[in-house]
Amino acid sequence: MFERLREDVNSVFHRDPAARNTFEVLTNYPGLHALLLHRFSHWLWGLGLKWLARTISTLARWFTGIEIHPGASIGRRFFIDHGMGVVIGETTVIGDDVTLYQGVTLGGTSWNKGKRHPTIGNGVVVGAGAKILGPFEVGEGAKVGSNSVVTKAVPPGATVVGIPGRVIVKRQGEDDVRRKQMEERMGFDAYGVTEEMPDPVARSVRALLDHMHAVDDRIEIMCKALRKVNAEYQNGELPRLHDEDFDCVRDEPDEPGESGEPGRG
Repeated sequence: MFERLREDVNSVFHRDPAARNTFEVLTNYPGLHALLLHRFSHWLWGLGLKWLARTISTLARWFTGIEIHPGASIGRRFFIDHGMGVVIGETTVIGDDVTLYQGVTLGGTSWNKGKRHPTIGNGVVVGAGAKILGPFEVGEGAKVGSNSVVTKAVPPGATVVGIPGRVIVKRQGEDDVRRKQMEERMGFDAYGVTEEMPDPVARSVRALLDHMHAVDDRIEIMCKALRKVNAEYQNGELPRLHDEDFDCVRDEPDEPGESGEPGRG
């Protein structure tokens, strides 16, 4: 029991830079309080003392603002940051090293008995306000963006954003090499707009940049051909692109002291 408690406290230090010492974590982290009370109520639930288990769960909700049904199964090193408004349903299964932020709902979409709630794989991070609804699996290492509504299975390692939730896939290929080369030639990071960004304007800018790079490659080939035909042909100097001209389409940097975790309030 004490080993599990030590793991839970250490998981807070690993995932929350605001945590200063063990006493502060034990006394002022409602996510930890809710988890400890859930472990007790889940034990009672397994013994068949369901009314007592539900009563402890209700008291935990009053004190912490976090509602975890005693029937839910939760793995090791589970961490709820901030925690207010988190709801975890009866048939939810949560793996190890999972992180939830405030306002997350792991709920069901059916009134039928049986498995109604999601299964969350190891290492999943769920951003603030996200809703994962239904008896499907969220694969290991997946990330669910803040305020997303997920109603179908999520592959391992995927990132899900939007309403309804959609998987953001990063395309791999020779384009990545060309982008890096153009980035070095231009002297600015044209791809501060990441492929994972759901912003449609940012995606449009990225598509335009890809097209511009393809045109630039063709022009360079034409210039080489012209130099072979006429040795006196000279390339004109292209205007240099400056980094500050693209601040409007660049990812915002984290403020000093922020962790950069999704959904941190």
